[in-house]
Amino acid sequence: MSVKILALDTSTENCSVALLIDDRIYSRSEVAPRDHTKKVLPMVDEVLKEAGVELKQLDALAFGRGPGSFTGVRIGIGIAQGLAFGADLPMIGISTLKAMAEASHRLHGATSVASAIDARMSEVYWGRFSREANGEWREVDAECVVAPQLLVENSQADDATWTTAGTGWAAYKQDLDALPYPQQAGEVEFPDAQDIVQLAKLEWEQGHTVPVEESSPVYLRDNVTWKKLPGRE
Repeated sequence: MSVKILALDTSTENCSVALLIDDRIYSRSEVAPRDHTKKVLPMVDEVLKEAGVELKQLDALAFGRGPGSFTGVRIGIGIAQGLAFGADLPMIGISTLKAMAEASHRLHGATSVASAIDARMSEVYWGRFSREANGEWREVDAECVVAPQLLVENSQADDATWTTAGTGWAAYKQDLDALPYPQQAGEVEFPDAQDIVQLAKLEWEQGHTVPVEESSPVYLRDNVTWKKLPGRE
């Protein structure tokens, strides 16, 4: 099935955009925690020009729905909604934790991934995912925000080796190393739009899109007045 999907993500320090046209991906990515609002739209223009398409010719617009920095998630969905509204495109929200699992598969062939984003306040955004044969990721641990010590106390041993992804592993290494299952260090530190767009393609093929007005972020934490990334307002 021919498909054209644009994805963007500003939920963490990484700012990224990717355009999927059939099986080809055009992407831009830069770690720039203070400049997401300056960089994301030029990145969108660059990938559209490289592919030779206009926004209104696309089938859907995907975005990293969180969890992540409250300000970053809010920036991302706001820009995505503006673009989708102007071009009359449906939207697809993708979990940033699941996107890192997809990246771990792309880079390492990993099929069991434990994603942890540093949530500040001595907590992590957490999720464990197992890859199915059709490319979808099944939640083994439901996405949550949790103190690493509490996560360790409530985890059960299993035989799978879990590839680690996200900033939470470095931030809380001593605690998370105590989890009762084998771990394998991965290279993925942040979610990236090139993985979000691949997951969005699966959602698109199943008809899982929403109108602009129904797209929503996922913060996981009820109290979103937590410490933001340096330089964020």
